[in-house]
Amino acid sequence: MDPKRLSSSSQQQVRLRKRTKREWRPLEDRSCTDLPWFLLFTVFCVGMGSICGFTIVTGGAARLVFGYDSYGNTCGQRNEQIEGVRLSGLDHSDRKFVFFLDPCNIDIVQRKIKSMALCVSLCPTEELKTYQDLKRFAMFNGSELCSYELAGHKYPGLPERFTKCPKLPVPPSKPLPVFNRCTPVDISCYARFAEAVVTFVGDNSVLHRLIAGVAASKEIIIGLCVLALVLSMILMVIIRYISAVLVWILTSLVVLGSLAGTSVLWWLYIDHRLYGNDTSTKVTKEGKEEVEVSQDSSQALLVYAVAATVFTIILLLLMLFMRKRVALTIALFHVAGKVFIHLPLLTLQPFVTFLALLLFWIYWILVLLFLGTTGNPVQNEETGLTEFRLTGPLQYLTWYHAVGLVWISEFILACQQMTVAGAVVTYYFTRDKNRLPVTPILSSVLRLVRYHLGTVAKGSFIITLVKIPRLVLMYIHNQLKGKENACARCLLKTCICCLWCLEKCLNYLNQNAYAATAINSTSFCTSARDAFVILVENALRVATINAVGDFVLFLGKILIVTSTAFAGVLLLNYQRDYAEWLLPLIIVCLFSFLVAHCFLSIFEIVVDVLFLCFAIDTKYNDGTPGKEFFMDKALMEFVESSRRLERAVERGRSRVKEAVSEGAEMKPMAPGTSSA
Repeated sequence: MDPKRLSSSSQQQVRLRKRTKREWRPLEDRSCTDLPWFLLFTVFCVGMGSICGFTIVTGGAARLVFGYDSYGNTCGQRNEQIEGVRLSGLDHSDRKFVFFLDPCNIDIVQRKIKSMALCVSLCPTEELKTYQDLKRFAMFNGSELCSYELAGHKYPGLPERFTKCPKLPVPPSKPLPVFNRCTPVDISCYARFAEAVVTFVGDNSVLHRLIAGVAASKEIIIGLCVLALVLSMILMVIIRYISAVLVWILTSLVVLGSLAGTSVLWWLYIDHRLYGNDTSTKVTKEGKEEVEVSQDSSQALLVYAVAATVFTIILLLLMLFMRKRVALTIALFHVAGKVFIHLPLLTLQPFVTFLALLLFWIYWILVLLFLGTTGNPVQNEETGLTEFRLTGPLQYLTWYHAVGLVWISEFILACQQMTVAGAVVTYYFTRDKNRLPVTPILSSVLRLVRYHLGTVAKGSFIITLVKIPRLVLMYIHNQLKGKENACARCLLKTCICCLWCLEKCLNYLNQNAYAATAINSTSFCTSARDAFVILVENALRVATINAVGDFVLFLGKILIVTSTAFAGVLLLNYQRDYAEWLLPLIIVCLFSFLVAHCFLSIFEIVVDVLFLCFAIDTKYNDGTPGKEFFMDKALMEFVESSRRLERAVERGRSRVKEAVSEGAEMKPMAPGTSSA
């Protein structure tokens, strides 16, 4: 064979090996990743800002803040004439408040007031019972509460007063801060609107009692919310000490529960067989139908018992084979607790993320409201009032804005995941924990901003592509509720469920891809592929950590909620009206669960990143000189115990093989072979 051809082929194999093998280089060789996606996300954000600028320039923001009347005039400023709309183009420089002729005329479906609106210079602070009171208010205060074409001194005698003047009696009102709307002081007229929003309250007195209970217990509610916050932070640190107990208690309860359920089903089956045999002879004379029902019940119990037995056997086998992986979960929880001790700023991540999401959502809602008052003036055919609507291509601005809500929200959450992953990677791959950076969290944020915003933008966009169709299908399902047939309803629910499952899988893969990027500074697709290979190679470990770990964290959430609720019951015990406990306790329980979910979700991210680092560490290192492990002592003990167990199994197998080979050598010769 030609040596040149041989050498070239060997060189190709070496190059191929270099291309296919991933060289994991933690915290080295940083470079910008997915730069085109960062540019695309930047352009998209500029588009979001342009929508806000468009609403401000075209007057939508001013109409929302200052208000506008039913003729398209913005209150508090000079207006231009709108073609085809009478009484438009008026000078309302001295009329700064919006007044509704019938503020209780509410469209429950659209959640808006259908009444005619006027710009007035002063809101009525006292109740006006007659048209003479309207006239007196207009003459003394210069604020005319009827339509602009009606003279204030002629109110009592005008025939148009029944349609173009406010509905009597006019309740006292005061302007809303910032938004300049005259709002009735007594909000009882909004009872129908409140019932539409709070549909579970049928009795108005119950609603008043619940609200009174919240008002009377606001200090207790705030204190209990702080308690839930403190308990969540404490649990993140001490869960490493109680994780082993929780895991083994959970395992024992599951096994005992499955055994007890199977035993009960077999006992019911045997009892039914014995009882059925005794009664069947008595019932046979009356008819065969009762005998057939008894036999069907007996067969159903037999099927249930057999299915429960198979499930219990599979569960026991899984527990037997996965007991080592349960120990790995406990070790990871132990190390995760240490991470929070060394990186205490991780506990602030939920606050920072929530604050960023809150600010963005407030901005998004404001721009959405601006869009609601932006566009061309259109007369409502039903009410005859002038409204502003986006027409033509501009109506797609709302869809663009809606996509921005999902993508940017997912981007903020992904930034949190990348930040946590970067800090945990720094902790794991630093051999001497005393030499950790002063602020690993800040270093992780700086690396994210400098190198990996494109990766985060790409990952969040993939989640957006799955979430938006699911939200659209959910909207269609709600709109067609009660109208679609059973087949269409089943198909819609199936699609929604499949998209939800896909979104959860992609979220988990994205999270591990961010961790791989934090380790290796690779692009999103490369990191996702590498992380996927690692996860597939450790599929059983992943399943165990997700199943056992998620349930332990769920028990932690339940522990925080129940502890907060118990403290709430003790503190609210001074109130004798137990109905007033309901809303404060619901608020406290919801807030405590939200807080526990936010904090323990950070803990879950830490555990997942630690597992990926551990899997990489054990794959590319073996503890020999030059390939020392990076892992913590607790994980090292797990590896050593696993190796001892493997060596013991290998010794047992070798002894069995030796015994088998010795038995084959000492096997006696068959009779008659010697004479041959």
